[in-house]
Amino acid sequence: MAHDSAHHRRTVAVLGPGGTGGLLAALLARAGHRVICLAGDDTADTLRTAGIQVRSGTFGDFTTPVEADTELREPVDACVIAVKHTSLHSALDRVPPTALGDGLVVPLLNGVEHPATLRTRYRPDRVAPAVIRVESTRVAPGVIEHGSPFAELDLTGDGVPRERLDALASVLAAAGPTTRVLDDETATLWAKMSFLAPFALLTTLHALPLGEVRTRHREELTALVEETAAVSAACGGPADPAQALARYDAFPPATKSSMQRDAEAGRPLELDAIGGALLRAADRHGVKVPVATRVVREVADARR
Repeated sequence: MAHDSAHHRRTVAVLGPGGTGGLLAALLARAGHRVICLAGDDTADTLRTAGIQVRSGTFGDFTTPVEADTELREPVDACVIAVKHTSLHSALDRVPPTALGDGLVVPLLNGVEHPATLRTRYRPDRVAPAVIRVESTRVAPGVIEHGSPFAELDLTGDGVPRERLDALASVLAAAGPTTRVLDDETATLWAKMSFLAPFALLTTLHALPLGEVRTRHREELTALVEETAAVSAACGGPADPAQALARYDAFPPATKSSMQRDAEAGRPLELDAIGGALLRAADRHGVKVPVATRVVREVADARR
């Protein structure tokens, strides 16, 4: 029975044990599951010897042992993919489809195009995209600071057997994160994209936290939110610009996007996965997005 099986020990691989992946890995390991973190040699060595240390107001401060390797060598119940888009292609070499077997592939990536990419490499009916709402940072290999008072995960997957999604959701929920299974993959991914794209693009473009973007650049934010909602609707996703603006207004004013943090640190940006994907979807459906087009171009130009 699905409900009872939640308490059996599962084996979960985590590709990219950074801020988000590391938090999930630690919570699952603490709950008694077998966790295999997949990373480069140095990180894998550190995790094998020191485990993962979590500092969290919500889940407490704790250290838990995990297994670690540079690639997956055996079947698992699920493999969480928690790398950034910018390193997805090379990271997938660590998860050979033959080793994965019947396991679910659970990408936590931003954007909307990655499920199709993953379905060309792994069993299409085992790719279960998830959307996670959390603020969690890797401050050193195996050291995770979970700053937000929440960690919420929406699990979806067109064509994935419902009992597989439900079983994984109950394992995750018992370990800590609030977890739901949602029916409509497109709507789930676009709900996140509609919120993320305007926030990421404008905080990065202006190098300002959300509080200043929503006041000093209100008109531009509103226009971008409306364009993104129109694209989402055309793709079969939700469209509620007023709700998106209300959510931005409710955030702490100092909030920064992960794209903005990447820009500050000189790391590669997920500009193509977020801005590029938005423009491609708009083009595909014939939706005019002049503000988005300009903003994506200006962020790209600033990086050069």
